[in-house]
Amino acid sequence: MDIEVNVVNSINYLIGVLINLSRVEQSPKLELDKIIFIGRTFEEYLDMFSLAIEELRGKKILDCPGGACSFTAKGNKLGLDVIACDIAYYHSVEDLEDKGLLDIDHAMEHMEKAKDNYVWDYFKNIEGLKTQRLRALIECTKDRKEFRERYVPVSLPALPFKDMEFDILLSAHFLFTYADRLDFDFHKRTIMELLRVTKEEIRIFPLIDLEGNRYEHLDKIIDFPIRIGCKVEEVKVPYEFQLNGNSMLKITKGK
Repeated sequence: MDIEVNVVNSINYLIGVLINLSRVEQSPKLELDKIIFIGRTFEEYLDMFSLAIEELRGKKILDCPGGACSFTAKGNKLGLDVIACDIAYYHSVEDLEDKGLLDIDHAMEHMEKAKDNYVWDYFKNIEGLKTQRLRALIECTKDRKEFRERYVPVSLPALPFKDMEFDILLSAHFLFTYADRLDFDFHKRTIMELLRVTKEEIRIFPLIDLEGNRYEHLDKIIDFPIRIGCKVEEVKVPYEFQLNGNSMLKITKGK
């Protein structure tokens, strides 16, 4: 999912389908034209989640949902153990590459109208943003072609992984971001599932919706893992592109 592409009308359909998939029996594969395939770079992930490479070594990491992000691709090149999951991965590598190129062009065309809603310290300008979005897509696509097993198709809130299979789980621009379409129950069920498959820690970024407002039910979301013995923190991070989007939720599971 991607905060820049709120200008794309089809995103509303996508979110509606994501909700309904958990309620009715149907194929989890979305039509390609309903998928927005834009991602972020490995370096952005380190800043969004306030991470250092060394603290990730020796950990099994899940990027959920991974989209067109290059965290899995570059992380594994650097010796990390990362896999990604996303509903988009039901589609072929080639189809998603073509869709990603179209989505990036479409988003950049509309970014000029929305640029006041963003902080331009990280990318400087729209051309710089496009360069990084293309780099993420290219690196993700290349890695998917070579290592398809690293990219698992899923339909949240259900995940096909074992209990506590991953040490660390990272989740960007999905939960909280689409608060107008994903209700509180969906958020709670998804976080329960993330907790199930994670052994040590979950980090979720950002804590705001598409309008730049703090997720209205965040306090209730925070209370749930606390009640089952987790430590929960709102942490400022060295990354802000969407206005007010400079904090993550860090959930540390109890021993």
